[in-house]
Amino acid sequence: MTGVVLLVAVIAVIAIILSLVSAIGWGPAGFVISLISIAISVLAYHRTGGTTELIRKIESGVSSEDLKKQMDTLTTMTDSLREKTADALDRLEKVIRKTEKGA
Repeated sequence: MTGVVLLVAVIAVIAIILSLVSAIGWGPAGFVISLISIAISVLAYHRTGGTTELIRKIESGVSSEDLKKQMDTLTTMTDSLREKTADALDRLEKVIRKTEKGA
């Protein structure tokens, strides 16, 4: 049943978009469509939990030392990933340059 409702909603949205375009043109219709999409994304964000996890952590009284440890761990992981990515791109560049010279 929800699939049918979703299909009807999609068809209704397409009809609204086409009527907007024919009534006011592409520029203003694009603006209205973007506002609608922002509203839908905000609703989806709140429906999936939004910032409740962050608020829950703050209210639970996680110590600043724990947060600092988590931040340090995250920083270390990010730096490691950055180095691995740079190495992979360097190797890829060398392979590409070799194939260009050979061609």
